[in-house]
Amino acid sequence: MSPQDPPNNPSSQDGQCWSLTAKGERCKNPALPGQRYCQAHFPKAGAESGGAQGAEPDKMDRLAFLMEQILAEMIAARQGMDKAAQSASGAGDTELLTKILAELVQMRLKDEQERQKEPAVDFPALFEKLTHFLEEKMTVIARRIDGDYEVDKWGRDLELVEEMRPFFQFMYEKYWRVTTTGLENVPAEGKALLVANHSGVLPWDGAMVITAVATEHPHPRLVRALHLTRATEIPVVGLGLSRLGQVQALPENAERLLKEDELALVFPEGVKGVGKPFSERYRLARFGRGGFVRVAIRAGAPIIPVSIVGAEEIYPNLANMKMVASAFNLPYFPATPTFPWLGPLGVIPLPTKWTIRFHKPIQVTDMNHRPAEEPLLVSKITNQVRDTIQKGIYDILKKRKAVFW
Repeated sequence: MSPQDPPNNPSSQDGQCWSLTAKGERCKNPALPGQRYCQAHFPKAGAESGGAQGAEPDKMDRLAFLMEQILAEMIAARQGMDKAAQSASGAGDTELLTKILAELVQMRLKDEQERQKEPAVDFPALFEKLTHFLEEKMTVIARRIDGDYEVDKWGRDLELVEEMRPFFQFMYEKYWRVTTTGLENVPAEGKALLVANHSGVLPWDGAMVITAVATEHPHPRLVRALHLTRATEIPVVGLGLSRLGQVQALPENAERLLKEDELALVFPEGVKGVGKPFSERYRLARFGRGGFVRVAIRAGAPIIPVSIVGAEEIYPNLANMKMVASAFNLPYFPATPTFPWLGPLGVIPLPTKWTIRFHKPIQVTDMNHRPAEEPLLVSKITNQVRDTIQKGIYDILKKRKAVFW
């Protein structure tokens, strides 16, 4: 029997491996007892026959080998086998195809068994937990509607703040992945005035600065941001800001906070900052007339400049729809790539990567001056704070290689 005319019945093998080499020649290794192939070409043969020991092959390797068997038999069939041999070979192909299907069925059954071993989702228990969670939240809301809650002298609702904390931490840690540096410059106790650049159409930057000091500072503290008076005129918004611990931006409020040894946060750019077009991103607008400096001098509080990068891209402000803004008595009405075209979905901010840097404090307590010299001193400190923030922004932008990571 020549190598080019191999038998198709395993019982009539001549003892030589029935596989073909890469050159198309028959393998010269002896076949395993009762099998067509040697140990190298059929690693599982020994295990099936009870003879030589072989390791269980990988699923994909096993299927690949079976496909190789089909290919080998087809090559052998083309090498001059007679019709009877071809018929027998067809039977062999059918046998191999049956093996492949059996392998696939076994793999499917094994996967199903593994899935059945995994703990099933307890939907009743999950529904019960969800119901309990919603009941708790509805209870919190209902008590506030009834007026059954406590606030501090500034209107802060501590329970509501704790309820909202997980949301702001998610936005800080997971959504915008904020990197914060210079927190050691924020005092662990006592007063300080934080001054930051403003951007982003909606004031998310204030929330992230507050979250940074509340979660990452070695001595977590509450920061009270001073918001625009216009916000108090918007239904629900003004009350919500007050309940979260924020204060209306009046000089007397800022001075009182500092004299009570609190941390106050101001945005001297105001509406000009959050409403500026995308083409002017990261260029600081005018810092007003330096009112925050006068407050710091009177209260004897250090000024801590804060640079924020990342908020400019969460709502790229492509245009200000002035007619719409005028109709709703708003300072601006932005047109972004998603708003107002996507409706409520357009309010979802983009997941940019943020960086917040707290700079070294600027001390004002030892700046003795005569009343006539105050305007010059205020202007000097205002420019110093603005330049520090702008330089910090440029430094961060130089190191930033992408907006979203």
